[in-house]
Amino acid sequence: MTRGAIAAGHKLTARAGEEVLRAGGNVYDAALAALAAACVVEPVLASLGGGGFLLAAPVGGAPRVYDFFVQTPACSRPMEELDFHPLHADFGTTTQEFHIGRGAAAVPGIVAGLFAVHRDLGSLPITEVLAPAVEYAKQGFAINALQGYIFGVVEDLYTATADTRTLYASPEHCDALLGEGETLHQPELADVLENLAIEGESLFYRGEIAASIAQDMQQGGQLTRADLENYRVARSHPLIADYRGARLLTNPPPSSGGLLIAFALGLLEAEKIAAMGFRSPAHLQTLARAMELSDEARLEAGNGETDRLLDPEFLRLYRQRIKGQPRARRGTTHISILDAEGNAASLSLSNGEGCGYVAPGTGILLNNMLGEADLNPGGFQRWAPSQRLTSMMAPSLLSGRDGSLTITGSGGSNRIRSAILQVLTNRVDFEMDVESAVAAPRIHHEEGLLSVELDNDEFRLDDLLTDFPKYHLWPERNIFFGGTHTVALNKGQFQGAGDPRRGGVYIKVR
Repeated sequence: MTRGAIAAGHKLTARAGEEVLRAGGNVYDAALAALAAACVVEPVLASLGGGGFLLAAPVGGAPRVYDFFVQTPACSRPMEELDFHPLHADFGTTTQEFHIGRGAAAVPGIVAGLFAVHRDLGSLPITEVLAPAVEYAKQGFAINALQGYIFGVVEDLYTATADTRTLYASPEHCDALLGEGETLHQPELADVLENLAIEGESLFYRGEIAASIAQDMQQGGQLTRADLENYRVARSHPLIADYRGARLLTNPPPSSGGLLIAFALGLLEAEKIAAMGFRSPAHLQTLARAMELSDEARLEAGNGETDRLLDPEFLRLYRQRIKGQPRARRGTTHISILDAEGNAASLSLSNGEGCGYVAPGTGILLNNMLGEADLNPGGFQRWAPSQRLTSMMAPSLLSGRDGSLTITGSGGSNRIRSAILQVLTNRVDFEMDVESAVAAPRIHHEEGLLSVELDNDEFRLDDLLTDFPKYHLWPERNIFFGGTHTVALNKGQFQGAGDPRRGGVYIKVR
């Protein structure tokens, strides 16, 4: 009998969840084990110094979203007083500017989220939940191809400070980060995880770790002891959207990703997507136009009125804009888990790229969310005090017309919403199995630029590229387009796929 299924961005992340399920833990124990493991083995993408969201849907209980994303400090400092500076990450075909330094760190939420979810939904002792992550940190693990690639992308960011150079330096190559096949040991992080299991989150938010962070942040940072002490996990109802008889549960406001996915689905529902044919010019044009209009609608609705996006009249106006058209970044990871009874966990985590500051003696790299342009559209240092930053992360659950459950989510900054949108429409409109829905080539539209993954169909793209003359063609699947690690359950049968763009792994737990 299959106990459950897990899809994640690293084999050890998935294996941690598998180990806990085999030990008799429930889906939420497994999700937390995978969360902690991801903070060890996916170091650029996840960290105890970052934030995230969990969509929990227990059988017989109300679904809920745990928001443990990062929060702004209570007070900002003048820009000239901050340790805050730009650097570039090199994706090979494109570069992207990020800001690092102590002034870029927002209040972390991962540790608080881990313990809040465990108190509410866990069944095993927290020591057993964290044991796999402790082992990976203590014994070390080999850097895989994806992590080696990511270290190459962020090399300028991670060699810019002594903290990250010390933590992730290659033992073989001077002034370089770890590469594929080299081993990363994190004994300090192992100690912290063991101590957290004993002392709880107070160690991080009110104890020695909080004291050292607050002390160091006086030199160019903005976090204070009070910011850490006052952080709280938020619990809310998921956003619900219906699409062609299927029902989507996803991340609600103040985060924007789930809302924008629901808005795009609302636009697409008026179109005969399946009749267009997958990857036909009409299909790609309609998808691209829906993404473009989602951007426009987000700006028109305004940051303070995002719930207006699902107002029927507002949606009707944007549907007309689709019909009027001719036809023819980020450090994030995701974990999806289902068990045989249908209990579901969809978990998205992010550390941005990390700000370059490591809390002394912990191995914990803090986030750089206050330095992310995507999360600060009004400009840096203009955030409201003590508020959650908005996020594009959208851990999601789709209940199909056939009774199936599909759990998905993605990393990838602004590409998160387009990646999830396409997996959902592939499942609903084209009735694809999970592996096909995840592997299918994607597009993404943002700020006037259309990005397209090619699939031996360049000859079919002429009409599309005429309508979107500013474009970038990607010759193969790329990390740029997200990582939709997905599992599904239908009539007792599991399907799943780890997204190959981000080293995804799928495991059935027997």
